[in-house]
Amino acid sequence: MLVRAEWCIFFFFVVNMAQMAQEDKEKTTALKDLLSRIDLDELMKKDEPPLTFPKTLEEFEYAFNERGQLRHTKTGEAFIFNYREDLHRWNQKRYEALGEIITQYVYERLEEECNLTREILPVDASEDEPKTFIYMSEDALSNPDRLLVLIQGSGVVRAGQWARRLIINDDMDSGSQLPFIKRAIEEGYAVMVLNPNENFLEVEKPAAAVPVSQQEPSPPEGPEEPAEKRERKEEREGGRKKRDFYEKYRNPQKDRETEHIPIRENSSPEEHTLYVWDNFVSRAAARNIFIIAHSYGGLSFVELMIQREAEVKNRVCAVAMTDSVHNVWHQEAGKSILEWLQEVRLCPLLHPSLPPSLSFHLSLSL
Repeated sequence: MLVRAEWCIFFFFVVNMAQMAQEDKEKTTALKDLLSRIDLDELMKKDEPPLTFPKTLEEFEYAFNERGQLRHTKTGEAFIFNYREDLHRWNQKRYEALGEIITQYVYERLEEECNLTREILPVDASEDEPKTFIYMSEDALSNPDRLLVLIQGSGVVRAGQWARRLIINDDMDSGSQLPFIKRAIEEGYAVMVLNPNENFLEVEKPAAAVPVSQQEPSPPEGPEEPAEKRERKEEREGGRKKRDFYEKYRNPQKDRETEHIPIRENSSPEEHTLYVWDNFVSRAAARNIFIIAHSYGGLSFVELMIQREAEVKNRVCAVAMTDSVHNVWHQEAGKSILEWLQEVRLCPLLHPSLPPSLSFHLSLSL
């Protein structure tokens, strides 16, 4: 009797498991049927709006007020990053699009308010090769007295900017170089504004043809393949479609593929700083050269010293390094460079030739 009871329990267990397996299979079939009827492209369009954004501040409905603060033209509110909830990638792309407009806006201010002009680099660039530029005052090479050179940090910022985030979230004075440039010009300085992050030309890659070896094979003609083999193939295909589904859900609009073509002799901030020194700063008539190097700009300046130590010592009378990330040990700066830096890396307020207003904006890492 005991053996018969155990067999009954086992039989009940097997039947129950078979029923559960059948139910799972039916659920899977129903899910596949549901997914097959979903227009995935339409679903993605509703989930993430197109990554197309305005091209001007006016189209963005933003403007800088009299205090240099970015404000919405209708609500008067500051910029809101999370414009659409739960769409971080879209919000980030929107922020980047606005940042590109800010870059062009700062260029306009450099040209219209500060009367600076662009100088194309390399100086002997052909018509077809990638180019960059710096900004210079009219007397940058001819002013016999004083020249101020501005070197920004790394990242997305371009000529005339210290920090894009500060321009957008605080004001133009705290995030741009405009107050430095205007006051320097008022006090008789010539000015050069470097552009160390414009290192390459970005171009879109052409669509690559799919190799014949990777193309989907045509279904074989002849006898139908065994059911077991066909089912395994369908399972693999289902797994691939599932992965594609989740990838497209996570990133429905793929970024275009691009390649970077480096700008000759300006393919890094260090190269750019050295190139501008050799072709412009060293040729300037100014008896006193002053440098403000922010963040990675400090590292680029130290690298310049390593490459052109005697020239820099002979021409530069003061350098202000703001939040500099240079490392004289990692960059292998010699003892003579260390001693010179300790001597000339002074607070601008202590040097009679620098505009006193500059010290108000600087936070030096002395």
